[in-house]
Amino acid sequence: MGRKNTVRRRAVVLERMEILMASASSIAGTNPALAYRQASVARRLCSRHRVRMPYHLRMMFCRRCKSLIVPGVSSRVRIGGSNIRSIRTTCGFCGFVYRKMLPSPPSSS
Repeated sequence: MGRKNTVRRRAVVLERMEILMASASSIAGTNPALAYRQASVARRLCSRHRVRMPYHLRMMFCRRCKSLIVPGVSSRVRIGGSNIRSIRTTCGFCGFVYRKMLPSPPSSS
């Protein structure tokens, strides 16, 4: 298989993953079974064709249980921290917590 075909196949796989994940995130509130099925198909696409899933799509999956994370539907998102500001996302299935640190606000002098 030539380089041109590989590049074209990668582009098609990425486009299909984007479509599946957009559909899964929009339908997750009304039909969660279909949304999780679409997400698993997107994951299998990248595995089968050896294409790395983009970061913004990878963050929609739990690192521990590999299920689809949709804020407000299958996860809880909280902003907190006293000295260190952070965003905490908790998976609704396994309880795994992701922490993303926020930059501290500039101090008033």
